[in-house]
Amino acid sequence: MERYRSPLVARHGEVEAVADVLRSAGAVARTLLITGGAGTGKTAVLGEAWRAAAEEGAKVLRLGWEDARGPAGTAALADAVCGVLAKIQDGRHLVRVTVVRRARSRTVGRGGEVALLSTLGEMLADAAQHVPFALIVDDIHRMPDPTASALGLLLRAFRPAGVPVVMAGRPTGPGQAGGARLPAAADRVLELPPLSSAEAGELIARRLGRPVEPDLVTAVLRSLGPLAGSPAAVLSVLASLEERGGLLELDGRICLMVPEGGLRLTADAMELDAMELGRLGWPDASPDAGTVGMAAVLARLAERAEVRLDDLHRVRPLGGLPEAVGRALDDLVRDRVVTVDRDGAIAFAVPALAAALLTLPDRRDVRSLHAAITRSVTDRLGAAATGAAHPRLAGHAAAAGPALDAALAVPLLLAAARSGARPDSSWAARGYHSALRHLPPHDTRTTGVLRESAALGLRYGDHLGVLELGEPLLACLDGPHGGDRGGLEWVTRAWTLSALHEHRSPHTDDADPRYGAALGRVPAAAVLAGLGGLYGIGPLTPTTFRPGPAADRAPDADCVPDADCVPDADRVPDADRVPDIDRVPDIDRVPDIDRVPGAGRVPDIDQESGSGAVPSPAEVRLLGAAVGGGAEFERARRGLPRDTLGEAALGEAALDRLRNAAAYGDLAGALEAVLGERYVGAGQSTAVQYHAMVSEYLAGHWDSALSGARRIETRGRTDGAAGVGQLARALAAEIQLVRGEFGRAREWLDLIPESVVHPLVARARLGVGYWSGQGDEAVEEAWRDVRRARESGLLAGVDRVLLRILSITLEGNDPAAVRRTMEEMETLHEESASPMTREVVLLGRGMAHGDADSALAAYRLTRQRVDVLLRVDCCGCLAEVGDDPRSWLAEATRSGHALGMGRPIRSRLGAAARRRNVSLPRRRAAREGRSERDARLIAMVSEGSTNRQIAARLACSEKTVEQRLTRLFQRTGCRSRVELAAAWLDGSLARQGLVPDAGPRRHGGDGTALPTG
Repeated sequence: MERYRSPLVARHGEVEAVADVLRSAGAVARTLLITGGAGTGKTAVLGEAWRAAAEEGAKVLRLGWEDARGPAGTAALADAVCGVLAKIQDGRHLVRVTVVRRARSRTVGRGGEVALLSTLGEMLADAAQHVPFALIVDDIHRMPDPTASALGLLLRAFRPAGVPVVMAGRPTGPGQAGGARLPAAADRVLELPPLSSAEAGELIARRLGRPVEPDLVTAVLRSLGPLAGSPAAVLSVLASLEERGGLLELDGRICLMVPEGGLRLTADAMELDAMELGRLGWPDASPDAGTVGMAAVLARLAERAEVRLDDLHRVRPLGGLPEAVGRALDDLVRDRVVTVDRDGAIAFAVPALAAALLTLPDRRDVRSLHAAITRSVTDRLGAAATGAAHPRLAGHAAAAGPALDAALAVPLLLAAARSGARPDSSWAARGYHSALRHLPPHDTRTTGVLRESAALGLRYGDHLGVLELGEPLLACLDGPHGGDRGGLEWVTRAWTLSALHEHRSPHTDDADPRYGAALGRVPAAAVLAGLGGLYGIGPLTPTTFRPGPAADRAPDADCVPDADCVPDADRVPDADRVPDIDRVPDIDRVPDIDRVPGAGRVPDIDQESGSGAVPSPAEVRLLGAAVGGGAEFERARRGLPRDTLGEAALGEAALDRLRNAAAYGDLAGALEAVLGERYVGAGQSTAVQYHAMVSEYLAGHWDSALSGARRIETRGRTDGAAGVGQLARALAAEIQLVRGEFGRAREWLDLIPESVVHPLVARARLGVGYWSGQGDEAVEEAWRDVRRARESGLLAGVDRVLLRILSITLEGNDPAAVRRTMEEMETLHEESASPMTREVVLLGRGMAHGDADSALAAYRLTRQRVDVLLRVDCCGCLAEVGDDPRSWLAEATRSGHALGMGRPIRSRLGAAARRRNVSLPRRRAAREGRSERDARLIAMVSEGSTNRQIAARLACSEKTVEQRLTRLFQRTGCRSRVELAAAWLDGSLARQGLVPDAGPRRHGGDGTALPTG
């Protein structure tokens, strides 16, 4: 007989074992006990096994002990057995029921109960002789002790012949004497283990009916804590997300649209109906409303501030709400609903439970409780001393709001923020922000606090935190600033930089117009904001480094407008009275904090982590010039200050990285190239995530790049900034286009407004249009996009648009169009003189003129710079014009398979193979593609990455990583991760031909493969 496959996740063997017992009805009287924690799927396994046995003709009946009318014990059990006997319609069922009822009526004392149990066993055995059946008993952990004791005695002493019994319930705890007898009556105990992370991910994907983003699985499991392995808990969180519209299908995957801290259990779970939260230690019976209400109060307290046991003990003598919460806390800790760490900090064992408690209606105001906790310490130590000694109390002071006097709250909040007692910036930032809500704009301390908070946010990459300073910053700019104009201007520049990091432009239609007006009063910040349009963030705006229209002029580098020209005065507010930005005094220096009345020094704020994170005007000019012509870029480079030895501040390698980043609108990559060690790449801003996406794209790790695009998209929508990440959408469309997923590529492009002007967008639109059967229209639109980009000064990236136009015109056999495109390429290279345009021109010569030497030079350059897709194009060209078409086709196919190539690459390589009369090495390429993926996996193992970290970087499950490692161990003969890493590093795997002979690849901090040369 074929083994039954259960639709339940990770329960196939258990269902088969239960079904096997149920199928044995009439033959063997076996007793099986299924046990496991709450929500592990005991009832589901029973139901599925019942269905499987019934399909094969087995009769299965349920012992309904819950509906018994008699008192708990043998009488209730007799009622339940009568219900079973009544369902066996063989003409004798009334006789059996009558016998049982007579025996029950004669039950007197212990002897009568034993006689009744003997009668129950006889009647069940008699029924099974005529109609074989099996019996299931669910939820035995809820069965009253007398009834459970009677059932245990029946199964041990008077087991009915031919009636297999399957019971299900949770493990019995101390004090459940009756329930403890049931496991003793079982022939076998089958324990359902919690689901692993991979199995929980499979359950989520199966429940939603679509592939899911790994971030969704991680967030769900993290929100459940000790319940992460419970199928019922996982499904409860998913149901809650579906009810709130917290899921989004994007690019063929289900993504999370709710902040991770907002995942919660459903209402059913909160009512303790299906879940009962017994896994947390709460009793089986639902707790009273008062206990749940106090748990909700505690959840609201812990949401805003760190709560410790001694906090509640100090305020408990006050009576009222503090006393009630303290009393309830004792019960919650005892029941393990709430945990307490070694410092006394309180937390809910299951974060999703705490989030669900926050949704319960409760009119009790906890702000007074926050204020009481704060005053219980400040009354003894004073405000400033309390903040310095107990910085965590800043959370309570902030949450107290108006319940705490500003004269008490502000010194405490500032002292806590400046204490530096915590390794992260979250508490300090919260303290600064709360203090600013109390401080009026004219207070002499306000500017200093703004400056300290902004510097702290930049140091830790907390750009969203810096953006929260917008309102107090505007208020200060509109009013008197106490002589610290330089400090306000620096904060404005820091705020602008953070806005760019989050891909938010103050010049969009939905932006607050007050910010645009404020930038007009701070010219250096206005110029910095102008970078946004050049890097695909918001519309293009007039800046001091933008060139003028160039479409109607000859491409002579000397005709490029002066990079130092002043913006149009009519477009900049008060431009006639704004000084030259290079002459704004102290624009790059954070004024001495000690000289600001009432402002304390930010701990360890120095040039590197403070003001150094904000680019200077000269560096901003270079960042802007990187998207334009070569002469403009050279002038901006010469404008940079030199080091103490008179050497150039940036080397050629850094300048090349800058121009490459500019071509993809990679602001974080450009800042990293310009600022060097001053750049702070921490945090998870949109710019940082897009930088990682670009790196993965260039290295050919496209699954990771697509995962990054989905992460950027969902993050923007979750934060209410749906217009962010336009270039991430374009790059995702490009990936899906090359993979032949034209529908998904079109979906990504449809998210980009028509008004967005950037070569990366134009390149994707051209490809999608061409492969959708609109070749002529797509090419014409691409030429218009090229003109628009040139008129806007966006030369970086135009080369790749021209390369795609050239490829299309060559396939169309249009010599005039080919000549026009090549002339435009050569002209662009003369203007830009960048490494990227050189690669494209060399490849274009190989494609248009059959110049093998140029194509080979382009191939070597792409290997050095790491651009897998362009390298595939070079290999395809060399397959047509080179001396050894088979080797070039093999490499192109191998790299193409690693990218997940679709119709565009296959058709190009297939045409080249036909022209050279050779075959395309499909199978070998697939094997080598797998070797490339194995090489990346081994490289990450050699770095010490865990399976979870590897799974996150490869956008797969931990189970997949385990399976791939197992196959690697078998193929390489290595017995451990250490041996595998050693064999990789000493090159023995490559010498054996087990991985590509490319040597160990170095990886950046984000998993991006870096060139070894």
